[in-house]
Amino acid sequence: MTTPPATSTYTCPYCRLASDGSGATCPRCGAPVDVRERVSDSGWAEQPPIRDMARIHFNRSTCQISGTYVPVAEMNLHDDDSVYFSHHVLLHTDPGIRLDAVKMGAAWNRRLAGMPMIMMSARGPGHIAFSADHPGETLAVPLDHNGAVDVVEHRFLVATGNVKYQWESSRVWFATQKGNDNNDQEMHYPVGQMLDRFTAHEGPGLLLLHAPGNTFIRDLARGEHILLQPSALVWKDPTVHMSLHFEYPRGNYWFSSARWQAKSVWLSLRGPGRVAIQSVFERPETVGAVVNDSGATHQRW
Repeated sequence: MTTPPATSTYTCPYCRLASDGSGATCPRCGAPVDVRERVSDSGWAEQPPIRDMARIHFNRSTCQISGTYVPVAEMNLHDDDSVYFSHHVLLHTDPGIRLDAVKMGAAWNRRLAGMPMIMMSARGPGHIAFSADHPGETLAVPLDHNGAVDVVEHRFLVATGNVKYQWESSRVWFATQKGNDNNDQEMHYPVGQMLDRFTAHEGPGLLLLHAPGNTFIRDLARGEHILLQPSALVWKDPTVHMSLHFEYPRGNYWFSSARWQAKSVWLSLRGPGRVAIQSVFERPETVGAVVNDSGATHQRW
């Protein structure tokens, strides 16, 4: 009897999941398998864009990423599989695809560009395609059974039907005040008031996100600490702890550091777990003195 050849195992450095490594791209997240992992001295690995026409497998269906400037995620859905998505990202669909409105929790009743967000589901068989409708990268985040990630608002594109959603308070905020009127305080939420938590149930799932600019990912060891621009965060593992860090110019015009005009506002992240960031960001607005926060650290320089 002939002994079958041994099957090699390849672990993707970006989604951290194993495959046989026989294809040009990871079948779980679409990352190329034939490029050297590019890691900076600080430990950030550049997430390579999913190649044009790369194919990702999930359950009994496939997802093909087409284009590079404004990528399109075209799915060939098996009749056993379904996905859900925001209505504004639907690009085209076969007539045989069954589309339905999805009743979500109150957190989905947010406004996107001044319009109520409507969630829809699609069930195969047939083809259906999605686009974020602006330049950037499509990120495939495969989830093992019971695996979860926290995603900042407005990065969600589409998820398989077995990936459940719930909102989580970001618990990251600060208040500023102009002058001496305690009633004239303004609240700030640098990563948004809520995070979107996606968890795979009843087997592996797939989550697709959209991020402008280039994307970088890093594994934080237990207790490892980094600072980053708050709006650069794309997603993180739930085990990564978030807080704020303020930096102030030196001066003697306030008695308490918590009432100084903050020069820089950083998002403080502490491991263990993965963190993904984008190269496009906006600096937080810090007009007025910081008078209250969600447990931030303060530093003069």
